[in-house]
Amino acid sequence: MEQVYVGVDVSKDRLDVHVLPRGEVFAVARNGEGLEELNKRLGGLGVSLVVVEATGGFETVVAASLAGASLPVVVANPAQIRAFARALGKRAKSDPIDAEVIARFAGATRPELRTLPDEQTRTLADLVARRRQIVQMIAAERQREKRTQLRRVLRSIKNVVAALEKALNDVDQEIDDSVRGSPVWREKEDLLASVPGIGPVTARVLLAEMPELGSLDRRQTASLAGLAPWTRQSGQWRGKSFIGGGRAGVRTALFMASLTAVRHNPVLKAFHQRLIAAGKPKMVAIIAVARKLLTILNAILRDKRPWQIA
Repeated sequence: MEQVYVGVDVSKDRLDVHVLPRGEVFAVARNGEGLEELNKRLGGLGVSLVVVEATGGFETVVAASLAGASLPVVVANPAQIRAFARALGKRAKSDPIDAEVIARFAGATRPELRTLPDEQTRTLADLVARRRQIVQMIAAERQREKRTQLRRVLRSIKNVVAALEKALNDVDQEIDDSVRGSPVWREKEDLLASVPGIGPVTARVLLAEMPELGSLDRRQTASLAGLAPWTRQSGQWRGKSFIGGGRAGVRTALFMASLTAVRHNPVLKAFHQRLIAAGKPKMVAIIAVARKLLTILNAILRDKRPWQIA
């Protein structure tokens, strides 16, 4: 049976759709009527996979609607699609071209289907993302404070920082109420926080932005977090390994947690020291610690057993 792949390019007001191998192209509005039309048109095609490019949150309701219509849908990382487009030699930027590239990406890579986050998880993810934004704004204001001596500017900065700190406290309280108010999340947070080096902030980032944790193998978790190394190689030439892609918020949280873990977690501290003694650069060693930490956290949630030293 012929495999049918669909690419959906999402913008604020419309959805551009490309169906392969039929070559069918159409667009619908990004509203209730448009989504209903999209579901009807795709419903009778025997679709193998629909790929929607992540677009600043606009894709969420689209993916939920498609999943609700029992269509196999995956939300793809835009960086992967851009890299795929460059490999195809497509540099033009237009929505129909993007929809075709996304459809071809679906057919070539066949990304794995995963359960979409429920509404409660999406809400927590939005709160965690907002917390990260506020922290970044506070840091930016602190930097501005260091660069000025003008009293009026300093007073303005202090007022802004005070308002941001209040907003941060409010968001922290909402996150705390969400996590501690859910028996499932409360259990998972307690399990994650049992690992030395993992605090409430890191645990909640993982709950919100990596809900699959505990249900995947170690390679899949490393790939999702962007901690899986990849190497540039051609013939006899072998370049340095890099990490990248995946979920940047998760990777950043794990990196910061690893800096704490190498001081306070006996297992990871010893692992880090062995890497340094073997001549590994400090950054490479910390990334390896982050990857091992993620593997430990995945096993803890999978087995539902708190941290313990063997």
